[in-house]
Amino acid sequence: MIISDDDNKKPKLNKRTEKLSPSVTEFDMTFENNIRPKTFDSYIGQTNLKNMLKISIEAAKKREVPLDHLLFYGPPGLGKTTLACVIANETGADIKITSAPALERPRDIIGILMSLKAGEVLFIDEIHRLNKVAEEILYPAMEDFYLDMNTGKGQSLKTLRVPVPKFTLIGATTKAGSLSGPLRDRFGIVHRLEFYSDEELKQVVKRTADILNIKITDDGAVAISKRSRGTPRIANRLVKRVADYAIVIADGIVNEKIANDALDNLNIDKFGLDTTDRALLTVIAEKYQGGPVGLETLAASLGEDSKTIEEVYEPYLLQEGFIQRTSKGRKLTPYAAKMLKLQLDDMQQSLF
Repeated sequence: MIISDDDNKKPKLNKRTEKLSPSVTEFDMTFENNIRPKTFDSYIGQTNLKNMLKISIEAAKKREVPLDHLLFYGPPGLGKTTLACVIANETGADIKITSAPALERPRDIIGILMSLKAGEVLFIDEIHRLNKVAEEILYPAMEDFYLDMNTGKGQSLKTLRVPVPKFTLIGATTKAGSLSGPLRDRFGIVHRLEFYSDEELKQVVKRTADILNIKITDDGAVAISKRSRGTPRIANRLVKRVADYAIVIADGIVNEKIANDALDNLNIDKFGLDTTDRALLTVIAEKYQGGPVGLETLAASLGEDSKTIEEVYEPYLLQEGFIQRTSKGRKLTPYAAKMLKLQLDDMQQSLF
């Protein structure tokens, strides 16, 4: 709906809040699949990791062996699943994608391992959530490409070693510390994915805009990248939202002013913080005098799930120096306190 105060004023969209959660919805999966890069050349960012992977893949091809098992960890939305698909494409292998919660029963993990073909890639998301039984089934499969299967009962119980085709397991997690030591040690390559720089996100924004036939200027792409929290998934979502705004409000071209106006309308500030981020910082500042405050207490105050705060919001706030984790809880940094004061001053000036 468009609201206009009078004919001389530019129409404005109703303000609404958009949470910048990097967690995936069904719509996001379809959207991301359409724009997902297929090769290292089209995959933007994570340069050191890409260079290392290119060497490992080439060496595996020359030795005619599967690529070592890989573990990628880091905050959500940085491209772990996309990178797994790129690796499969670069090695010329098919990929099977699943998640740890879908592998609850022994027959689930056994079934997927037995269905693999030689050289195939198995990607397990949220691998830190695998139960102990599933992990123990994986150990011999990862090390020796065998499954230990029990037959019979009682005194007739026997353990058979059933071979499985040589494959590459790629695990992804937001909580590397939650993996058991024996599982983590079985990965030949372990790497953390880092938040993206503004320049890398600018490239992501321009690539996505090009795929979606959205007209965008360089300064418009920069404006979006600066508010994308260092996360490609968020940058891609904002491209769509800003493009919608440009179509309704302007001539469909996303420039710096249109991008900033659209993002302001979505309550996303110049730091990339949304309403929930600012509420979290404000609660620590006002209710708990800057902290420290425990995670569960903070979650109850905000009406949010503690896991969501810890895995979705905190990584960026920690990365940017807005909060600290201490032994007694979360604590506001002087930088965050200064930022909140500046925003409050800006709000007061706009009111008067």
